[in-house]
Amino acid sequence: MIEFLVDQNFNEDIVDGLTRRDATLRICVPTTSGTGSETTRFAVLTGDDGVKSWLWGDELKPDEAILEWAAARGLVLLTHDRKTIPPLAHARVVAGLPMPGVFLVHTAMPIGQAIDELLIAAHCLSPDECKDLVRYFPL
Repeated sequence: MIEFLVDQNFNEDIVDGLTRRDATLRICVPTTSGTGSETTRFAVLTGDDGVKSWLWGDELKPDEAILEWAAARGLVLLTHDRKTIPPLAHARVVAGLPMPGVFLVHTAMPIGQAIDELLIAAHCLSPDECKDLVRYFPL
């Protein structure tokens, strides 16, 4: 089964619906170290096990950091960000860096449909089938 990391802009209603429909899904939700920290050189990500990971550095950029954190843990990123995430994901693949996958869900997609399609993907696709790909939803 695929495991997910949720981007900061991802619809919380979809995440709630996924976890209500399937409590066995592993969905990690990043947190910030304080108000506005997502725009600084510091970030904190909390796994579903409650363990916090701190990221920092002058070169830290939020979208790059979340892709790196997801890659280090083999998590597919759930996002609505069509502008920055796909090119950054592609750059990771070209550079030979790990990229477990991105599921890009259109913001106009009905919530119920998004939940249904993401659950199908989570149960029917293997992590290897998601590797190095950006999948667009609706399918």
